[in-house]
Amino acid sequence: MNSKIILSLLVIGLLPLIFDNSYAQISSGGFGQSPFERDFGDVKFLDAYFGTINEKIEVEPGDGNVPFTAIFANVGSQDITGIRGQLSLPLGFSASDGPQSLIYSDSVANSLAGENFYLTFFVNIDKNIQIQQYPGTVKVDYSRLRESGVRTAFDDFDFKVTGDSVINVKALQPFLTSLRSNNVVIEISNDGTAPISGVDITATNTQTELASTSSSTTNIENVVILESSWDIGNIDPKSSRQLTATVYVPQSLKGDTLRIPLSISYYNAHGDLHQISKIVDFYIKGLIDLTIFNVDVIELSGTQMVIGEIINEGNEDGLFGFVSIKSKGNSNIKSNTQFIDEIETAAPVPFNLPIEFDGEPRYGEHDITITVRYKDSTRDEIFLNHDATITVKEPPKEDENSIDPTMIIISILLVMGAAFYIIRRRKKTAIEANWRHNFKSKTKN
Repeated sequence: MNSKIILSLLVIGLLPLIFDNSYAQISSGGFGQSPFERDFGDVKFLDAYFGTINEKIEVEPGDGNVPFTAIFANVGSQDITGIRGQLSLPLGFSASDGPQSLIYSDSVANSLAGENFYLTFFVNIDKNIQIQQYPGTVKVDYSRLRESGVRTAFDDFDFKVTGDSVINVKALQPFLTSLRSNNVVIEISNDGTAPISGVDITATNTQTELASTSSSTTNIENVVILESSWDIGNIDPKSSRQLTATVYVPQSLKGDTLRIPLSISYYNAHGDLHQISKIVDFYIKGLIDLTIFNVDVIELSGTQMVIGEIINEGNEDGLFGFVSIKSKGNSNIKSNTQFIDEIETAAPVPFNLPIEFDGEPRYGEHDITITVRYKDSTRDEIFLNHDATITVKEPPKEDENSIDPTMIIISILLVMGAAFYIIRRRKKTAIEANWRHNFKSKTKN
């Protein structure tokens, strides 16, 4: 009997020690000794990250007043109230309202038994912080709804400064030509400090789709795009990828701006799926379609000329046009250039360039390149080359013993003039003699 009494007393005496040990301190698993007392009870830590309740966000060094969210579960059997949080982060992270090491939650929360709750902190990130993973510690003070006193829970965790992804798009050549299929190259760049992955791009509201509305903010439905979706993959920070497409533009869009909307989906540094919209603009030029034809050699005023015509079968005039010839191979024809001004679409434009030789003339066939240089409506300079073979004829040689036809003509004219003079002189003399005879006869009578 006495032994039973003694055993009961021992059990009663050890109970306080057992309960005290359930709230014993433990060492910090994050970064050295924690500034918080360790007391686990109703609260279980789940996650911590930069962002809000509904969305994780990317952050980079130098960001200020960034929301930091910690998620907990009320695993106890009672509702808890008056929940307050304190956050301890490494050097370089501070509260948005001051440089103190402890960062307090922005509000007091409550939680029903078996449900999750959130605490939000606002943090400044020093510009010298590296993009990497860091340790932290969170402390939660709370009270049970039907009990007095404040309880404490805390945990160590790891969080990451991800960097920030910044997506931009641009056309490498922002001009399209009407009446033609254009090869388009669009650059997708990640100008931020965080990688993105699984990048998929879709051109929306094209002729391959049915428009969801009767009107559109873009005129892309008026063109034909052969490709409308692209799987880009991953894009590292400060890197870019390219997509290509074939776009046919009708004549009616000449002089307009084509706006191509792109829907871009990707996974950010947290692995969360995001979708954004971007627009790529193109200016639509007219078509200048030149052909060189009827190339030949003729002689004008004793000089042999390279002649030909230029026809513009497009819908826009070429500006500030020049035509030049240049020898090829063994030809010694000198380079020459002629200004032809505008190359209109209405009629062929003729050109003629005198043939000059570098050294002694070489007659016969010559290989030459005819180049038409002009500018379009955007003042871009364009060159059109046309290879041709021309024949330069040797002029006829003069015969030293032959009589110059010119001299014969001159001699004939001189003889005719002299004969005409003699005949007139003789007629005048006869008239004068007849007058004298008649005068003498009248005097005698």
